Amino acid sequence: MNSLLATLGGKLTERWLNLLVLPGALFLAATAVGTTLGHRHWHDIDRLRARLDGLAARPALEHTGTAALLVALVLLAATAASLAAQFLGGAIERWCLRPGRDAISRRLAARRARRWRELDARLGEAVGRAHADSVGPSGTVSVPGSLLARVQGLAEARDRVALREPVRPTWYGDRMQAAADRVEAAYGVDLAALWPRLWLILPETAVRQIQSAHDSFGAAARLAAWAVGYALLACWWWPAALAALGCVVVARSRSRTALDALAGLVEAAVDVHGRELATRVGLVSSEAPGRLDPDTGDGMSELFRKAE
Repeated sequence: MNSLLATLGGKLTERWLNLLVLPGALFLAATAVGTTLGHRHWHDIDRLRARLDGLAARPALEHTGTAALLVALVLLAATAASLAAQFLGGAIERWCLRPGRDAISRRLAARRARRWRELDARLGEAVGRAHADSVGPSGTVSVPGSLLARVQGLAEARDRVALREPVRPTWYGDRMQAAADRVEAAYGVDLAALWPRLWLILPETAVRQIQSAHDSFGAAARLAAWAVGYALLACWWWPAALAALGCVVVARSRSRTALDALAGLVEAAVDVHGRELATRVGLVSSEAPGRLDPDTGDGMSELFRKAE
């Protein structure tokens, strides 16, 4: 029992250090350096060294109790900064996935939809041109490399906007909406009503993978929150803007990768375990072969919505 408690305590301490103390301590260190140097002396290492020497020479720091209290205050401040970043990261995560019912979000969604339709039209023209130019006089089909590269480039550009015509103000919301639309088109089931029940029967390996993808998206949102903090610090010390820019670039790349993986895993979970859920709720027989059909999906949606 003691060994178990020691192991749990060690893991909790490790998570506390990695998730709260270290990021917050790094931000506090950057804040201390930035407020000490400012814009005018942004690279003056001698000025920073003199300030550190002045602090170390203070008599109060010679007492063990004062030093311990200072360390405790630094740890508390670092933890508070990290908790603030987590709170802001959660807000950023919800903002990225918002449905977009307000006027600004509707305008953003409309602008993204216009851009998607423009790229889709250009892609259709490129595909038609490639098809017309690929058929030779003898009936042979040969697509020129330049046309194929153009078609692939336009397809990738359109998919960067959204996999389907955008209905939400952000790529992230549209990616999850595309997963729900694809599930409904294939199985006739409402993913929002299905998912809480499906989550209860998923095997541990699937739960871990989905949770890992969701955690990665949350971590990217927290990194975007730190970018906000460093951007504010740049008002006093401009090199912090470089840190903010780096956080934004990494956060954007990681968040897109994580959410794309999460949406794919959600679809895969329905593909693999959707029929199992229908069997458990008694809509299909466990002995009947076949896949989850749209009629069964409609029945699951009606059952799970509880006639709402």
